[in-house]
Amino acid sequence: MRRSGLYWALQIGGWSVYFILIIFFLTLADVLDTKQVLSFFFLSVYFLFTTHFLRLIVLKRQWLNVHVSNFIGKLTFTILVFSLFNFGFQILLSFIFGLLEFSRDFQPFFILANILEAVALYFLWTIIYFLYHYVDNYNKNLKYEAKINEIELNHLKSQLNPHFIFNALNSIRALVHENPEKSKKAITQLSNILRNSLAVDKKRLTSFSDELATVKDYLELESIRFEERLNVKYNIDPSAFQFEVPPMMIQTLVENGIKHGISTLKNGGTLSLNATVEDGQLKIEIRNSGKYVNGKKVKKRSGFGIDNTKQRLKILYGNNASFDIKNDNEEGVLTSLRLPQLT
Repeated sequence: MRRSGLYWALQIGGWSVYFILIIFFLTLADVLDTKQVLSFFFLSVYFLFTTHFLRLIVLKRQWLNVHVSNFIGKLTFTILVFSLFNFGFQILLSFIFGLLEFSRDFQPFFILANILEAVALYFLWTIIYFLYHYVDNYNKNLKYEAKINEIELNHLKSQLNPHFIFNALNSIRALVHENPEKSKKAITQLSNILRNSLAVDKKRLTSFSDELATVKDYLELESIRFEERLNVKYNIDPSAFQFEVPPMMIQTLVENGIKHGISTLKNGGTLSLNATVEDGQLKIEIRNSGKYVNGKKVKKRSGFGIDNTKQRLKILYGNNASFDIKNDNEEGVLTSLRLPQLT
C-alpha cells in the first residue's frame, strides 16, 4: 500500500474507532438517540479533517525534521487553537440538532472540559503521528545503512581477489623454469585457494576449517618460494572449528605477515598461527618475524590488508570484534583477532 493510502486508511480507521467508542458508551448510559449519533458522527468527521490540516501544518513547517524542543511551544499553541474551534463546532452541531442547552453548554466547567478533551485528542493524534514517522524513518535508515554496508563490504571483498592473485602468481612464476614439478604442485595449491576464495563473493562468512585450509595452501605455496627461509607452526584448538569467520580475512593477515615481515628479512623467519576460544569468542593470533615501528613495518607500510580487515570487522560485527597488531618482542610482530559467534 502506498504511503498516502496507508495514511488515509489509518485516519479513517482511527476516527471511526473513536466514533464507535462514543456510541458504545452512550448506549451503556442509555442516553443514545439519533440526533446524538449524527452529532458525534459529524464531530468525528471534523476531527478527521482538522487533524489532516494539522498534519499539513506540521509538514509545511518541517517539524518532523527538527528537535521537538524547537517546536513544542508552537505545536501546543496550534493544538489549543484547534481545540477552541472544535468547541465552537460542537456548539454549532448541538444547535443544528436541537441539543443545545445554554444552562449546561456554556458553564465554565463544561466549556473547559470540552476544550481539554479536544486538546487531549489532538495531542494523542500528534504523538501517534510523530511516533509513526520516527519509526518509519528509523526503519528506512536501517535499510539504507544495511544497503550501504552491503555495497561497502562487496567493495572491500572485491579488493581481495586481485590483490591475492597478483602475489600468488608472483610466487609461482619463479618456479616454472627452476622446478616444473613444484610449479605444478603450486598451481594445484593456487587452484584450491582460488576455489575457496569464491566464498568472498558468495557469502559474508565461511567456516573456520575452510579458511584454515586456504591459509595452509597459501603458506605451502609460499614455503616453496621461500624454502628454508620460512618456518610455519600451527596451534589450533578443536573448538575453533565451531566458528565462522570472514572469508580470506585470516589469509590476508597471514599474507601481510609474510610480505611485510618475513620477506624483508635476509634470513627469513617464523610464522605461527594460533586459534583458541576464550569467553565464547574465537581468538586468532598470528606471530611473525619482523618489526613494527609506530604502527608501520620498518621500510614498508602495512598495506591495505590491515585497513581492509578493520573495515570488514566494523561492518560485520560492529564493536563486538577486536583487532590489534603490535610488536610481540624484539624480533616479532603479533596480530590478534577476536571474533564473536554470529547467530
